[in-house]
Amino acid sequence: MSSSVAELDIDTIGAGGDGVGRFEGMVVFVPRTAPGDRVRVRLDARKRFARGTVEEILTPSAARVAPPCAHYRIDRCGGCQLQHIEYVAQLEMKARIIHDSLTRIGKRDVPPPVVTPSERQWRYRTKLTLAMRRSGRGHWVVGLHPYDDAGAVFQLRDCPIADDRVIDVWRQIMAASAHFPDGDEFRASVRLAENSERSPGDGSAGGAALVVMEGGHRWPQRAAFFAAVPGAASLWWRPAHRARVLVATRGSNASTGPSFAQVNPTVAAVLHAYVVERALAHRPATVVDAYAGSGATAIALARVGVRVAAIDADADAVAACAPRLPDESHAVAGRVEHLLEVELPADVVLLNPPRTGVHEHVATILQGVTAPPRAIIYVSCDPATLARDLARLPRYRIASVHAFDMFPQTAHVETVCELVPDSRTGAA
Repeated sequence: MSSSVAELDIDTIGAGGDGVGRFEGMVVFVPRTAPGDRVRVRLDARKRFARGTVEEILTPSAARVAPPCAHYRIDRCGGCQLQHIEYVAQLEMKARIIHDSLTRIGKRDVPPPVVTPSERQWRYRTKLTLAMRRSGRGHWVVGLHPYDDAGAVFQLRDCPIADDRVIDVWRQIMAASAHFPDGDEFRASVRLAENSERSPGDGSAGGAALVVMEGGHRWPQRAAFFAAVPGAASLWWRPAHRARVLVATRGSNASTGPSFAQVNPTVAAVLHAYVVERALAHRPATVVDAYAGSGATAIALARVGVRVAAIDADADAVAACAPRLPDESHAVAGRVEHLLEVELPADVVLLNPPRTGVHEHVATILQGVTAPPRAIIYVSCDPATLARDLARLPRYRIASVHAFDMFPQTAHVETVCELVPDSRTGAA
């Protein structure tokens, strides 16, 4: 490039939340910009693209709003990417991100999906994971990473997308730093128990939390720590290079384990109902629920007479699911790529993998199975890995795509893709 400083127009938002423009034919990714912005940026050119740092917003986009979070503005917090964009525009951008991934990576000709909005745009997160680092002066810094410096941690005072009750527990943890495990660096998470209910009024009271501390080799003061964090119903510890253990419990949520749970329960309930409805639309007698977690979907389907095989790698989640299934159904702990073929054939297969998508062998099994399922319902938290996996499944066509905004103010979005055998491939 002829200059390290450029003026350019932002045309769209990329999958990671950065604005995307072009300068002298090169794609430029610019954090904290919005489609319609004209900006002056300092360029950091790579081989095939460039990254830009905003020096001045010359003409602001009509979609721009003032971010309410001081950490977003001052500390360059990387937890959110879209606070500077008004909410309706965020939904439109997420629809375009999904559409672009499905057409460009997945080679599927589909229109942009409808995105169901979140009832709460703020204070929706029921889980917050923070980094904990001892400073050179001996005190602890507990917070998140700047988007442009993953090695740094800034001190968190509040997070406006996190439930007040989660922040209350985190403040208790910060005040209990004298009782941390031995070591200089940890990660910890606070998650509200799934049956916690928001109290009437300001919503800051009530709700039992699960606390998971990760790191360290010794923790002689763990009892004192738990006593100093009265908002915790249970305390789990994953020492360095060892398995997670339950340290202490109190109250009625003591037996609840820290398995994966959605962080926006209101949207999660809407998404769950939609997945169950789409699965039942195919009138299945048998369903394989892969990546089943603690079995919410498997249990709902089994209750209406479907024989369900639930698979998940988390043994604690499977242990929670199995007793709630009727005798005709079952849950098994293990990796989906190792167990799926054993559970087929099935009328419907549910896929709800982590962000990395399904293992390649899972796609190979579904592509080659003698009797293909009537439908595959794929729930994805990453449009790019969803599109990659669809490209591995040419035997199936897309019957519907619907998205759910589980994570307002961020670039993340949940997508439900309904696949059916494509008669044009001879697979129906």
